Amino acid sequence: MKELENVIIYADAQKCIGCHSCELACAVAHGGEGGIIGAVIKKQPLHPRIKVVEADGVIMPMQCRQCENAPCAMVCPTGACRQENGQVMIVESNCVGCKLCVMVCPFGAITVRRDSFKDDGSSTNQGVALKCDLCTSWCAANDKKDTACVEACPTKAISLIKMHEYRTALLQARAKELAQSHKHMNMTLRKL
Repeated sequence: MKELENVIIYADAQKCIGCHSCELACAVAHGGEGGIIGAVIKKQPLHPRIKVVEADGVIMPMQCRQCENAPCAMVCPTGACRQENGQVMIVESNCVGCKLCVMVCPFGAITVRRDSFKDDGSSTNQGVALKCDLCTSWCAANDKKDTACVEACPTKAISLIKMHEYRTALLQARAKELAQSHKHMNMTLRKL
């Protein structure tokens, strides 16, 4: 049986107001126990796996695009970055922090973060690759269906969609544009 295509978080740049609610929700969802208050009390930094970016007057949240042929999964020497169950995931315990995934990600959606120095005699920086994980653990722990960023977006600019649904909507939109174009062309040709 063929595996399902990856689901993606779709961001509508026309609806995004750049409020950064998605970033905060993501950071809190991945911040461990106690949420934002616990992180502040423990003086732990919050690290969102989504980033609101502005370019050429367009504001849009950027995160892992859940590529079908994910370059990060192909280049990972330890198999920490892999494609399973319709998503690209990182098994943090297998990650050695080599940053190859960061270098090949076409969207800049992967970071390598070092939480704290572990005094175990190792000479490495003990970084771990992080990226959008579709809030898998957070959704399971909180009995949620939507990711934290989708839930937090006040304008509903972010949604979780399946690729076949996206492709169907895109096909319908393009067919409508083409039909309108032909309609106007036929009217113009009749006048000639």
